[in-house]
Amino acid sequence: MCGIAGLLGRDGDVEAMIRTLAHRGPDGIRVERLPGGSLAHARLSIIDLEGGWQPLHAAGSTVIGNGEIYNYRELAQEFGLEGSLATGSDFEPLLHLYAREGPAAFARLRGMYAFCLLGADGRAWLVRDPFGIKPLYVVEQAGSLAFASEPRAFQAAGLLPPELDAGAARELLELNYALGERTLLKGVRRLAPGEVAEVRDGRIVESRRRPWRAPPTAETPQDEATLLRRLDAVLEDSVSVHQRADVPYGLFLSGGIDSTAIATVMARLNTRPVTAFTCGFDAPGAADERAQAERVARALDLDWRQTRFGEADFWRIAPQVARAMDDPTADYAALPTWKLAEAAKGALTVVLTGEGGDELFGGYGRYRRALRPAWLGGRPAEPRGADSQVLDGWRAQARAPAGLSRLQLAQWADIATWLPNDLLLKLDRCLMAHGLEGRTPFLDPEVAGFAFTLADRFKVRRRYGKWLLRKWLETACPAAQPWARKQGFTVPVGAWIAPRATDVARRIGDVAAVREMLGDDAGPRFLATKGAKRWPMLFFALWALTHLEGAAPDEAMASLVGTI
Repeated sequence: MCGIAGLLGRDGDVEAMIRTLAHRGPDGIRVERLPGGSLAHARLSIIDLEGGWQPLHAAGSTVIGNGEIYNYRELAQEFGLEGSLATGSDFEPLLHLYAREGPAAFARLRGMYAFCLLGADGRAWLVRDPFGIKPLYVVEQAGSLAFASEPRAFQAAGLLPPELDAGAARELLELNYALGERTLLKGVRRLAPGEVAEVRDGRIVESRRRPWRAPPTAETPQDEATLLRRLDAVLEDSVSVHQRADVPYGLFLSGGIDSTAIATVMARLNTRPVTAFTCGFDAPGAADERAQAERVARALDLDWRQTRFGEADFWRIAPQVARAMDDPTADYAALPTWKLAEAAKGALTVVLTGEGGDELFGGYGRYRRALRPAWLGGRPAEPRGADSQVLDGWRAQARAPAGLSRLQLAQWADIATWLPNDLLLKLDRCLMAHGLEGRTPFLDPEVAGFAFTLADRFKVRRRYGKWLLRKWLETACPAAQPWARKQGFTVPVGAWIAPRATDVARRIGDVAAVREMLGDDAGPRFLATKGAKRWPMLFFALWALTHLEGAAPDEAMASLVGTI
């Protein structure tokens, strides 16, 4: 995983762009100027530590990429490339395949990636993986196109002023994330998950979307024993390729079903104890899964390490998270994710996580509600409390293919909206700020294709979601207690904000972007809001102070609450 930046169609300060992304690639920066563009790469060395530097040249083409192509060995073998490869980089086979197939080669990739490829045929491409695991942003101006792993790079190069997109800000305050391609920084757009964009003369001339699509349901066997064997096989295969690295790897273990499933397979595949990090909360009444995580860790003989998150951590980490998320999500789960990354830095370089398990195996309570008839409390799995304009935008973004069940429709909506724009964005920014690579074995085409096409009864049964995954854990890791009531993941942000709510209310209206979005009564509105619902407003104020007004993280927090 790395940071990439570039300018196509004209020259410019690509050095400034990549320097501001150095946290994503602490092992070194390389810049090249080529006909038609400038490319820059900040490297976090994962595979082929000596030979994998980018920009990478082969078969007359050039590529810079962020992420990992997990099936690079299989592609090299399938197409007889072994004798043609000059490096062990996971990106080099792509260049040889492009020489043979052109952009059709992109569909062969299994992994998480965002890359720019300059082909020997004179064509330039920007490509993002189908789930949107890795980010890529673009700014189009007259005669030129800039791209980068994070929007901060555009401001560093003086390509656009820091101006708020009010529509995206409204979505953030309503949903905790911005929908689709827009960001809170006007003029910056995300490449969509699975987008393949051709760039010519500094502008996108053609763009095709190939987000992840599930295979036909009819291909999935429907007897339990066969499904359990198939589940075991696809999980082992995915975890195996997600462990491909020439640096230390481990996982984040919450004690829940998803991370425990990943830990179970990792323990099976590794001869040495796998390093696992767990975060718990030092707050009365907070959901704390450390005891469950420790029970799993002991059963699997993991090298288990715990870290604590308390009120002091909240006030210290919140402005750091706001700074890291130039494309923001107001998901408070980013806070313990940041603390886990702090703890893992130095011990690990690659971290496997359980993102995607709930969306693919049917884990959320709202999925079960979506299956009930209205007279039993059933309701669509849509955002609650959002205004009509934001909800209409969400529905447009979540539009699903035909032929899905009610449960699959709910799952698809999350895969299209919440997963790339909240969960995966949070994981990318919090880990990359610490020079760590996050990998998501559930978001693998083999696992995802198997899980999504399961019959509804193998996902949701009675009061249980992720039914088949729980059934598998029953045998694979009994210590997981897969049928025990899940605590849920909550961060006690409301309790930590409450003692300082009056201080925040007194100052929050002084932030120009807050006043623009919430009006002159922003302070009273903040004070009238209760509990964790105050967090998105506080986070937005921190974000605006940092990214629109240029405040340092500590200065931003001090301007809202005074001295901590």
